Amino acid sequence: MIGEALVDGWGATRQIRAAMGRATPIIALTANAMTEDRQICLEAGMNDYITKPVTLAILLDVTSKWISSASEPISRISAAST
Repeated sequence: MIGEALVDGWGATRQIRAAMGRATPIIALTANAMTEDRQICLEAGMNDYITKPVTLAILLDVTSKWISSASEPISRISAAST
């Protein structure tokens, strides 16, 4: 049986960061496209943010950035993403 999620994406990210640090990139994929939604994701510890509807080009661009630079500081990535 599939039930309701016990934790949202922000909470899951906080738990992952507490257990594993920042070694694993986490990218939000959400329908929430407001500036404050992006900020909430970044403050929760996510590395980047993609809004729906997403194109293959955007998905490949963002994921390839994190695959090749998983240890790059978020401040540099956030500035480049805006």
